[in-house]
Amino acid sequence: MKRKVLESKRAIFYAWMLFAVLLGMIIWTVWGNTALMVSTVDVSGSRIPGAFDGLRIAQVSDLHNAVFGKDHAKLIHKLSECEPDIIVITGDLVDAERTDLDAALDFAKGAVEIADTYYVTGNHEACLPQYGELQTALERIGVIVLDDVSMQLEYHGERVMLIGLSDPDFTRKRDILGEVSAMADAKLRELMGEEDSYTILLSHRPELFETYVSCGVDLVFSGHAHGGQFRLPFVGGLIAPNQGLFPKYDSGLYVDGGTSMVVSRGIGNSIIPFRFNNRPEIVLLVLHSDSNGR
Repeated sequence: MKRKVLESKRAIFYAWMLFAVLLGMIIWTVWGNTALMVSTVDVSGSRIPGAFDGLRIAQVSDLHNAVFGKDHAKLIHKLSECEPDIIVITGDLVDAERTDLDAALDFAKGAVEIADTYYVTGNHEACLPQYGELQTALERIGVIVLDDVSMQLEYHGERVMLIGLSDPDFTRKRDILGEVSAMADAKLRELMGEEDSYTILLSHRPELFETYVSCGVDLVFSGHAHGGQFRLPFVGGLIAPNQGLFPKYDSGLYVDGGTSMVVSRGIGNSIIPFRFNNRPEIVLLVLHSDSNGR
């Protein structure tokens, strides 16, 4: 009899332990999908002009119509705390499956009040019938839309080239024979031209990193991977679009030769409605010029 009572108590204890673990995981997941954070990245190089030493670039990616506070108040406050010199938005500002243009534009209005804001499209904009309307509204607000466009940023007489590469889904939905990489290569080389200034590229797709390296881009801001959606300890992201399981480029800084690429984990979710161990983030990248004696 005593043995049965002991076994019963043990079973109840294990059941409560399991319940506590499951409850903890649920709380952790809910918190981890709303606890916005800032990830700081430092990039140094001799090609960075001295006038751009210390330049602060805040990156927002893959918002997917997520809203943090009324009119994005929490997101805008966190972005403002970064004290950026410029803001870059690297695609999927909206979600093609549950589009809310007003929510996207509310964020854009807040961003341009903080700093000059530059935007490049993602694959969800490429699926959006109202993209023309979104682009016009963004430009009216003051966002600089870089659809296959290059321009010069100038500080104190020195310049860097800023390029925006439109998402390849605007042109080609499938990539059976590597057409997307070839297309991106051709566009980039045309946009870069013969000028040899430091080059910053905004491009939604991190899986094209080898193309960016081949073209000699100095710095890339990218997103799309959502940090691998579910991040596993000591492993990283589990799955990412266009990369599949255990993606090579899911989060953080990647360097190959003279090319650095920062991949944002993004802020919102899309097909999979939640992320695990993968807090939404704003990336704050700070440039450091070796020409200033670093």
